Amino acid sequence: MRFDELDLSDDILDALDAMNFSECTPIQEQAIPAVLEGRDLIAVAQTGTGKTAAYLLPVIDRLASEPEPDAINCIVMAPTRELAQQIDIQMEGFSYYVPINSVAIYGGTDGATFAQQQRGLKMGADVVIATPGRLLAHMSMGYVDLSKVQVLILDEADRMLDMGFYDDIMQIVAQTPSTRQTLMFSATMPPKIKQMAQKILNDPAEVKIAVSRPADSIDQSCVLCPERHKTPALRYLFASKASKRVIVFAASKLKVKELTRELRRAGYNTAEMHSDLDQERRDEVMHGFRNGRIDILVATDILARGIDIDDIALVVNYDVPREAEDYVHRIGRTARAGAGGSAVTLVGERDRQRFAGIERFLGKPVRREEIPAEYGVRTDDGTVDYDEDDRRRSGSRHGSGSGKRRHKPSNSKSAPRRKPKQDAPSAAPSASAEAPAAQPSAEGSAQPGKRRHRGGRRHRRRGQNPSADSAPQQ
Repeated sequence: MRFDELDLSDDILDALDAMNFSECTPIQEQAIPAVLEGRDLIAVAQTGTGKTAAYLLPVIDRLASEPEPDAINCIVMAPTRELAQQIDIQMEGFSYYVPINSVAIYGGTDGATFAQQQRGLKMGADVVIATPGRLLAHMSMGYVDLSKVQVLILDEADRMLDMGFYDDIMQIVAQTPSTRQTLMFSATMPPKIKQMAQKILNDPAEVKIAVSRPADSIDQSCVLCPERHKTPALRYLFASKASKRVIVFAASKLKVKELTRELRRAGYNTAEMHSDLDQERRDEVMHGFRNGRIDILVATDILARGIDIDDIALVVNYDVPREAEDYVHRIGRTARAGAGGSAVTLVGERDRQRFAGIERFLGKPVRREEIPAEYGVRTDDGTVDYDEDDRRRSGSRHGSGSGKRRHKPSNSKSAPRRKPKQDAPSAAPSASAEAPAAQPSAEGSAQPGKRRHRGGRRHRRRGQNPSADSAPQQ
């Protein structure tokens, strides 16, 4: 279906035409008509399917004709600041010819940015794009009025619940009118999402888009090796596949920090990305990675969604992701915009079963890759026993639970181990179908709290195209 077959305003169609977008994705084709009808909606679709446009386009259409002046008309809640930023940029592109303004509300910023956000909320904005925690912080100060909200949108709802935002979300929902239209988008539909949907949605339309498999242009492989051999395996992958524009995903903030230090000591141009970094440092790192000053980025799942960089040559899963959908999101950072790319997963003994589940989801085995002996990595075809330290980690010998315990000498002292806290998974949007053509840089990123003025058409010549910085990709 083409966008011009939908009941969207000419102004929105003009913006889409200027960006050379004509065909709807499946989620857009099914969701947009339901939203235009004013129905509540629950949509299950993974990142990269175009779901951001599926809710922004009809909402912009509605608010352009039915806005409450100087009031918050729509709230879009997202789990991470990166996703909030990118939604705001997409908002700018879609509403290029429409007198709509928006404000991005997220944490990790300085006092001046908080003040900007405060002013934007006090003045009212057509669309507020916010992380739940930061919006609630502003609400607690008494100047945020949600009594005229017409549309409430939950993007990446499953991730928000995984990150512990349920209570925050429900507090925000309680301050909005019961007559609002509510749209919920989620990559999965676990019971907790169904329970929330029953509480906040009213007779919703349902749209479900099957989770897609990774692009054929991604060369997928895995290395079966002991845990302590994973870092040497990285050296081989950097040398054989790519030395620049590499993302390495690890399971926790602690692992990211340790691995980054280790790679830096080995002489690699490496930076880290995780939720402990403030917003200024995150922006600095991403800008350096985009412009080539940083070759290797070690990250938690905060980068698995919503980061659109077209020329990433290699993605490495240092730790096997918890879910098949997470695997798809991670490796989807490479082979974008028609280019090729490689994705390699390092599989330790403890991760065998989890990775087997990913292979079942993919419908085929992932190619096993052997590491040359000179790199000091012992790989395994599935029949060779792992070395002693891996067996101790798994609590068994030879992969079974019947191994004998090893006794320490009587004079040895041991301290209890503490498990590192797992970094909360992030839900930023995929960029291929939903993000702008050019990603925000340190100079061109969305400014939180900065209101765009109404009447954008008055300040632009009709023949002028939206800039590359704000043009969203489908």
